Amino acid sequence: MIDLRFSESELNRRRDHITSFIDDRADAAGVDGAVLGLSGGIDSTLTASLAVEALGSENVRGLVLPARVSGDENMSDAERVARELEISHEVIEIEPIIDSLLSAYPEAAGDHVAVGNARARVRAVLNYLVANHENRLVLGTGNRSEAAVGYFTKYGDGAVDCHPIGNLYKAQVRQLAHHVGVPEELVEKTPTAELWADQTDEEEMGLDYDTLDAILATHVDGPLSVAATARELDLEVETVEKVRGMYERSEHKRTVPPAPESLK
Repeated sequence: MIDLRFSESELNRRRDHITSFIDDRADAAGVDGAVLGLSGGIDSTLTASLAVEALGSENVRGLVLPARVSGDENMSDAERVARELEISHEVIEIEPIIDSLLSAYPEAAGDHVAVGNARARVRAVLNYLVANHENRLVLGTGNRSEAAVGYFTKYGDGAVDCHPIGNLYKAQVRQLAHHVGVPEELVEKTPTAELWADQTDEEEMGLDYDTLDAILATHVDGPLSVAATARELDLEVETVEKVRGMYERSEHKRTVPPAPESLK
């Protein structure tokens, strides 16, 4: 696999670049601070840490939004992150809202993907409810790897005002998290969106993040063909084609909803 790690000087440059980005976005929007969802995972923890550096702990608010399928350890870690960063936070159970949705449309009750995506969208609604009420910016916690293959919920965790770590591959997220002092156990935790029971990111995508990062950097974002990428990374051609297909099929998630071209 290829090495995507930054040098020490580049880590400092990236850290400064992201904190300046957060500060600039908040200033441009004329807001009083930022809000973000805390999951207890590496992406939200790193984003929260950088937001505190950019805006000050008094101007960052965390929302812990557990569902029936949320692990107790992850929710405990989310609250721990808020305490250690000294940011205000609130715990809001989202399952009563999901139950209300399913009472209105019970046909979806057995569809774990539809219900899981509904959980992500309910979290987005709550993020914006707080943000609008408190004049805050909603910070996304998505990274470059997930965005490239559409591993996020449209109008769910993708519904934010900006993505501070959106240009970092997952491996670089881990490295920068180490650099800024995120606890080791959170950096190495198995990634999960917790949209349904026992779900993990890598199992759902069908490949590990290191492989995904390497294919994205070499082929999707890089110059090599499918066949050349497979040879370079010592992978099956089918694995590279799978990632390419994920990238192409998820394009609609990364763009503004289309409208017909204007008639002349």
